[in-house]
Amino acid sequence: MRHRELAVAGAFEFTPAVFPDERGSFASPYQEGAFIAATGKALFPVAQASRNVSRRGVVRGIHYTLIPPGTAKYVYCAAGRVLDYAVDLRVGSPTFGRWEAAELSLANGRAVYFPPGVGHAFAALEDDSVVCYLLSAEYRKENELTLSVFDADLALDLPAEPEPILSERDAAAPTLGEAAALGLLPEW
Repeated sequence: MRHRELAVAGAFEFTPAVFPDERGSFASPYQEGAFIAATGKALFPVAQASRNVSRRGVVRGIHYTLIPPGTAKYVYCAAGRVLDYAVDLRVGSPTFGRWEAAELSLANGRAVYFPPGVGHAFAALEDDSVVCYLLSAEYRKENELTLSVFDADLALDLPAEPEPILSERDAAAPTLGEAAALGLLPEW
């Protein structure tokens, strides 16, 4: 399994070998040895595994939790294809405000690790895209916050077509600057 650190400090992309044959293919989106080699530690104890299914054009996020409690995520795409964004929201981080996107798909088997305080968003590039999450904490609605994917200061490179489909909550999300002014950003 190959790995590389993203432009966001502490966030990593992992690319496993994919083994196709006449039956289909096999890949391991998480491998402990590769994770330890990249991050210097074992994956967090998994408190929850989740997944969502999205049609083409759906944009989810930018979602994050404050530290503490903070939630780390390990994310991969089990079907379809998404453009996955890691956004550094940690005040005081050397990469604060930076982001990087990685294409995740069933075909490439890639996964992304998000440490606590790093925001997560994705844009579904195909119908029936399935994004799977391993989470360090159980989801609690009151702990999850959201920022606007349309924040001009962040300037996420979202797909031009089709027009993004967002939840009401994500569509009404504040910008990074607004969240900072309200004290709603995690500390490094």
